[in-house]
Amino acid sequence: HEISLSTAKEIKKSLTNLNIKFDSLLVNPQTFSEDINKYKNDYICFNALHGTFGEDGTIQKILENNEIRYTHSDAITSNIGFNKFLTKKKIQNTEILTAKSFILKATKLNETKIREIYTQFNSFVIKPVSSGSSYGVQIIKNSKDIDNFVRNIDNIHKIYKKHNELLIEKYIDGRELTVAVVDKENISEAVEITEIISSNYFYDYQSKYSKGFSRHILPAKLPINIYNYCLECAKIVHDTLKCKSLSRSDFLYDNKNIYFLEINTQPGLTSISLVPEQLKHKKISFDNLIQNIINSSL
Repeated sequence: HEISLSTAKEIKKSLTNLNIKFDSLLVNPQTFSEDINKYKNDYICFNALHGTFGEDGTIQKILENNEIRYTHSDAITSNIGFNKFLTKKKIQNTEILTAKSFILKATKLNETKIREIYTQFNSFVIKPVSSGSSYGVQIIKNSKDIDNFVRNIDNIHKIYKKHNELLIEKYIDGRELTVAVVDKENISEAVEITEIISSNYFYDYQSKYSKGFSRHILPAKLPINIYNYCLECAKIVHDTLKCKSLSRSDFLYDNKNIYFLEINTQPGLTSISLVPEQLKHKKISFDNLIQNIINSSL
C-alpha cells in the first residue's frame, strides 16, 4: 500500500508536468466497483497499484467490465504475471531457463516435507505463488536453516495464512539481475540491466524500498554475450505474456547460465525504484515514460 502511494505521488507530479488533467482515487477493494462508476468511459485509469487486487488481474477485470481504459497489462496477462508458477508454464516452450520447481499447498508445509524437499533439491526457496515485494520468501541452504525453520514453523504458517499455494524452487546461487521492458508504439524494447547487491540475506522488502540496503550496478558488468542475452530474455518474457506498456523481469546469473525468476507487470515507479533509474541512465525522462504508458492505453 505504501509503495503504491509513493508510485502515485510520482505519477501525479509527472501528469502535472505534462499538463494532463487528472482526478485521484484512493482505492478500497470492497467499494471500488461502485466508486469507479462515477467516471465515464472517456477516462483512462492510470493504475498505480502494486500487489494483490491492483496487480493480479482483479482491478483490470472490473475496469474492463465498466469499459474504462486503463494502463499496463490486461486482466489475463496480469493474472498470469502475478502467479509465479503460471508465468513459468507460459514461458516453458521458449529457450529461457528457469529453476526446477513445484507447487505445495501451504497446509502441507511441515518438518517431514521440508526434510524431504531438502533431500530432493539440496537447497531451495519457498515463496507464495502469488505475491509481491519478496513477501514470505524463505531460503533453505543447509541443515541449520532447516532447524531454524522448524523452530519457527508456527510463525511461518501465520505468514502464509492468506496464501493457499507455495512455490518450492531449487536455490540458484547467482547474481541478481533485473531488466525493464517498455513499449514504444506497441513494440517492446529492453531498457537496461541492473545488478542488485543486497546488504541483507537476499533482495527482500527492506532492500527494495529502503535507501542504503542495496547497491545497484548500472549497467550490470557482464560478458557481452550474457548481457545481450539477458536483454533478449526480458523482451521474450514480456512479449510471450503479452505485457503492455511496461514490465520488469528478474533473473539470476550463476556465471554460466541466465535463469528467469519472475516478472512484475506493475513495477514500482517511486523515486528510488529500479525502472526510473534505468530510464534515467538511458537519458529517458520519467515524463516520457508516463506519456508512453498513457499512449499505449489509448
